[in-house]
Amino acid sequence: MRSIDDYTFKEKTALIRVDFNVPLDDEYKITDTTRIDATLPTITKILKDGGSAVLMSHLGRPKEGPEDKYSLRHLLPYLNEKLGQRVKFADDCIGEDTKKLASSLKAGEVLLLENLRFHKEEEKGDVEFAKQLSKLGDVYVNDAFGTAHRAHGSTSVVAQFFTDKMAGYVMYAELKNAEKILSHAERPFTAIMGGAKISDKILVIEKLLDKVDNLIIGGGMSYTFTKAKGGEIGKSLLEEDKQALALELIEKAKAKGVNLILPEDSLIADAFENDAKTMTVASDSIPAEYMGLDIGAKTAEAFAEVVLNSKTILWNGPMGVFEMPNFAKGTIAIAEAVVEATENGAYSLIGGGDSAAAVNNLGFGDKVSYVSTGGGALLEYLEGKELPGVVALG
Repeated sequence: MRSIDDYTFKEKTALIRVDFNVPLDDEYKITDTTRIDATLPTITKILKDGGSAVLMSHLGRPKEGPEDKYSLRHLLPYLNEKLGQRVKFADDCIGEDTKKLASSLKAGEVLLLENLRFHKEEEKGDVEFAKQLSKLGDVYVNDAFGTAHRAHGSTSVVAQFFTDKMAGYVMYAELKNAEKILSHAERPFTAIMGGAKISDKILVIEKLLDKVDNLIIGGGMSYTFTKAKGGEIGKSLLEEDKQALALELIEKAKAKGVNLILPEDSLIADAFENDAKTMTVASDSIPAEYMGLDIGAKTAEAFAEVVLNSKTILWNGPMGVFEMPNFAKGTIAIAEAVVEATENGAYSLIGGGDSAAAVNNLGFGDKVSYVSTGGGALLEYLEGKELPGVVALG
């Protein structure tokens, strides 16, 4: 796979698939700029070479064509500021007007296209749609690792229309860091899996059981394991039909000599609210009217100790409902332990999604080895699946 470092963009227009799927507040202000910031070095390299850039991305999940709240127009003020120029905007991502705008770009200029998903053909991977996109540039750059697991028009299909196609810096770094985890992990290797559901993480957990020394399970998914082992979990999150699987994973871990660690205590609440009545109890003795919303202090300490004794750390998914301040302590404790372990020489990869948001919101983004921009794509890559957006660059 070619990197943009192997190419000179002088007098070339680069069609770049970026991942600008960022969260916006009610006033359309960006609340987390991580994904945009990550791709700025790729855009800058192309402009410095004397090339021009056409940026394409999706934003949100528009149902029926164009919707103002999903318009990429809202990103222009931030892009103008970061790129130090007035970024041009196309009201559509295809069509004659868009083609004219792209072909009239001068060296150093940038054009942002309207939301790709305003056209249903994008997600369908429509060849004719992809062909129209391909007419907007001389060279194709994919820097959107977060969408690389989707066989969409702009991620995999469009690449077939280019002789010159390559990975941007984000894509390249994502794959390099994932490969480090898969093939070159120093031991002890600890994976921390959190979040709501086992079903989202089964395949990656099974794959990791062949690679890790310790597997820490936290977050909502841990209660299915606890219940399967005969514990009382009250109204905590439970995947009823995944209990047998949870027991199977526990047995597999034993057979492979992997230390699978579950929360011993939980911070529980009588309602799914920040100011609910709370107490800390053993994770397998939660009263009927309560639910576990975070790991307890003992668990946080035990998890942190394992993390601090690790040389390689993969973290995907929070330890509790970290969006509510009263149930964020467990996630913060793990983040702090990962940072400390990294400072002591460990390699740490934060696996996108909520764990990436937590690490960045806490200001720890530059204190870990790498923060992935693609939750789903990273998990699929770690599961051993081929990513269409990556394959298309080969």
